[in-house]
Amino acid sequence: MTTPPPGNDPYQPYGQPAGQQPDQPGQYGQPGQPGPYGQPGPYGQYGQQPYGYPATPATNGMAIASLVVSIISVTACLGATGIVGAILGHVAKGQIRQRNDQGGGLATAGIIIGWISFGLFLAGVATLIALGVWAESTVDDCYTDSSGYLQCD
Repeated sequence: MTTPPPGNDPYQPYGQPAGQQPDQPGQYGQPGQPGPYGQPGPYGQYGQQPYGYPATPATNGMAIASLVVSIISVTACLGATGIVGAILGHVAKGQIRQRNDQGGGLATAGIIIGWISFGLFLAGVATLIALGVWAESTVDDCYTDSSGYLQCD
């Protein structure tokens, strides 16, 4: 089989532009190699990414944890751990302000759901105590003595 003449390569139907050599390792166009006139190549200097959008700030992990703990508190723990979710949310809000992270809405939702669930938990405990006190006060203090007679105080 014969080699096709330059510019007729079936794998490069358009050939090389006039006056340009094919890229060889270490030439312009390769990561980390300088371009013409000492300018950085298309991949930036030292293999960096090209210029573009800045990286978006990360979502604060504690804000996510706050929302998760608060939701679990409502659904599985009957509100008992809602205070943990609320406190995590408050700490996350502080970290978000300091670090310019994302997740402020998650932290706020965790705070709100956490405090509401903990408040419902406290209301439930207070209701149970009130029911116990009411039941104790309305039950007659009657008993059967050893001779079989009903005695009430």
